[in-house]
Amino acid sequence: MALGERINYFRRKSNMTMNYLGRLLGFSKSTADARIAQYENDSKRPKDDLIKKFAEVFGVSPRALNVPDIDTEDGLMHTLFALEDIYGIYAGRIDGEVCLRLNKYVTKPGDVIWNSIEEWADMKEALTKGKITLEEYDDWRYNFPRGQKSVLRVPVISKELSDALIKEMRAEEAREQKGARKRKTRKNFHRKGLPETDPDSDYEE
Repeated sequence: MALGERINYFRRKSNMTMNYLGRLLGFSKSTADARIAQYENDSKRPKDDLIKKFAEVFGVSPRALNVPDIDTEDGLMHTLFALEDIYGIYAGRIDGEVCLRLNKYVTKPGDVIWNSIEEWADMKEALTKGKITLEEYDDWRYNFPRGQKSVLRVPVISKELSDALIKEMRAEEAREQKGARKRKTRKNFHRKGLPETDPDSDYEE
């Protein structure tokens, strides 16, 4: 799956507009939409430090954004074949249901991959039985593996921070609109031959 598709997925999952996401990343209001669109349609690839910023905003691991290219069925199948070669993951049947299985002679019980997939099975079962929520399950998946120094760990952006950012953005827009009204009104006074007073005061036509 392409990086841009993952960015788009997590942006929509977080209920963010492209402009809002772009401004959280530090882009200006006028360029935010275009920059995010470039990354989402893969016409431009973000650098590693920006990928980490995307992950920080989404509250996920950077590895959740950089996943293998499995956009096609053929690509997915060859990825699975490679997993069979490397880790012994193969297709099988249990009680008539097609599933993926681990060859215990290739990936042995106690190995990192064995334990990780076993943990995945436990989390999926907990979700199915209602012991954890979908949000908790997704948080586990998108921040896997936890507790490793090689992976950036950041909290999901808080509602308080999000509200504060929105408030500041609206205040900025209000200041810009107020400035535009001042400039327009001063021009009107000049055309009417009226004297200007304090240039920072509000004028009304």
